[in-house]
Amino acid sequence: MLYTPVHSLIDQSLHSRLGAETTNGDGFGVGWYDAAAAPGLFRSIEPAWNDLNLRELAGHVSSHLFFAHVRAAIGSAVQQTNCHPFRHGRWLFMHNGFIDGFAAIKRDLVLAVDESLYPEIQGTSDTEVLFYLALTFGLQDDPPGAVARAIGFVEARGRGRGVDYPFQGTLATSDGETLWAFRYSSQGNSRSLFYTRDIRTLRREYPDREILREVPDDARLVVSEPIGDLPGAWEEMPEATYAVVRPGEDQLLPFRPE
Repeated sequence: MLYTPVHSLIDQSLHSRLGAETTNGDGFGVGWYDAAAAPGLFRSIEPAWNDLNLRELAGHVSSHLFFAHVRAAIGSAVQQTNCHPFRHGRWLFMHNGFIDGFAAIKRDLVLAVDESLYPEIQGTSDTEVLFYLALTFGLQDDPPGAVARAIGFVEARGRGRGVDYPFQGTLATSDGETLWAFRYSSQGNSRSLFYTRDIRTLRREYPDREILREVPDDARLVVSEPIGDLPGAWEEMPEATYAVVRPGEDQLLPFRPE
């Protein structure tokens, strides 16, 4: 996914086809789950295509669930603490998009973060604040509801400041067992998000592809842009929808901010 397939994530960092920015060279990050209590995290302000440590890491880390993100900075500084994914305990969180009018409503959003969580905010990005809002609103107990409440809070504060479309983007979060992926924007025109079709179906359609024999039956990829060169391997997630991916179960459900 990172290096070898056609239009891999590294290729997308240089030549994005569907993103708002063609080049995403303002840093990157990977997060992964293994036997440790908390997920691993490696973030850098280097362009992903130019970081030898990332290539070394990718060749040695094995994980049943991982996040990868390439960044094009929008408004916040190019610094390591602003690179995705973000981590709290067992949770990872990343976002492709932005909060419009963030500077005007940042104080309102930050003051809504639970007092016990506030000291953990290390960077200046809108995504990190959104993550801690979601944690404040119950991410660890009810991820879809917490994200709905966090985005709803952002929209209410943004519109109160005269911003017509406060939220844009796709986001993903996980506790290491389940992945939740969301596609939503206030304008109803979200950034792209795709997921792989059933692996067993793809094996029947492409019996000669060795990569499909190497992955388990319940393997899933959720990506901003399709990777690889298998026509029909990807489905686009509908607007205002979220996916729940866990062993033996996939769901697509409607998403609406609260």
